[in-house]
Amino acid sequence: MSMNSYIWTFVFVVTLALGVSGAKNRNRKPQSDPIEDVSEISDQCPEPDGYFADAEQCDKYYHCNNGKITEKLCPDGQVFNDYSSEYEKCDLPFNIDCSSRPKLQEPQPSEHCPRKHGYFAHESRNICDKFYFCVDGKFNPIQCPNGLVYNEKSGICSWPDEAKRSGCTSEEVFEFQCPKVTEEVAITHPRYADPDDCQYFFVCINGNAPRRNGCKLGQVFDDVGKRCTWARNVPECADWYKGRLTDEQLMELENPPTPRPKATKVSKRKQRPHPQQNEE
Repeated sequence: MSMNSYIWTFVFVVTLALGVSGAKNRNRKPQSDPIEDVSEISDQCPEPDGYFADAEQCDKYYHCNNGKITEKLCPDGQVFNDYSSEYEKCDLPFNIDCSSRPKLQEPQPSEHCPRKHGYFAHESRNICDKFYFCVDGKFNPIQCPNGLVYNEKSGICSWPDEAKRSGCTSEEVFEFQCPKVTEEVAITHPRYADPDDCQYFFVCINGNAPRRNGCKLGQVFDDVGKRCTWARNVPECADWYKGRLTDEQLMELENPPTPRPKATKVSKRKQRPHPQQNEE
């Protein structure tokens, strides 16, 4: 065999061997990569065990138990609290930021309760100081203290200028408009007498948002001195408590009796006798 024939025979054998090897590799079934399998599990369960929030729905969450995932829902009106994956806790929406997962389950409304659980404003737009606490679809009416309104963002009673509810602004609730003042006066939060009640006055926060405050019993607001004082000191309000408090009661409020000093207890402990010294 010539040298050229030998070379071509070698090339042919090598080519044939490579072709057979490639065919075997193409027919071989791909083996599963254990890292990819773990990745597929982690897409469902970030950790093998724990409780995890849904990415889109605030009241939906998942329970992972040894890598097995179970979808769950909070009671209607509550949302999942994801502060720790170790705890299964549903909470009120005021305590959780749901801005990144705003979807919620379909509501289950009943009388005064848009959802089965939670705090909800009164249905009437102009009733600002009443709201409802709903438990399992049953309502309990609650009324805010005088001067406060229900705050839908926090679920508690607050000043109207903090609640920022349509139809429940400070001017609408108190029917009082703060007078226009300069910036220097505005930062002092100026006070003004309540035109309908001598005992009360308005504090204009930053000169524009009125808040209603009151003097203690027996006193009235002096619009000249801008402070609370006894009714007899303000001529236009001297008779404000007439028919409600007697002159004697007003005097007692103005001059309360001086409390007696507490008696000091004298110790009744017996003194131990000193040990006698032996005389020599």
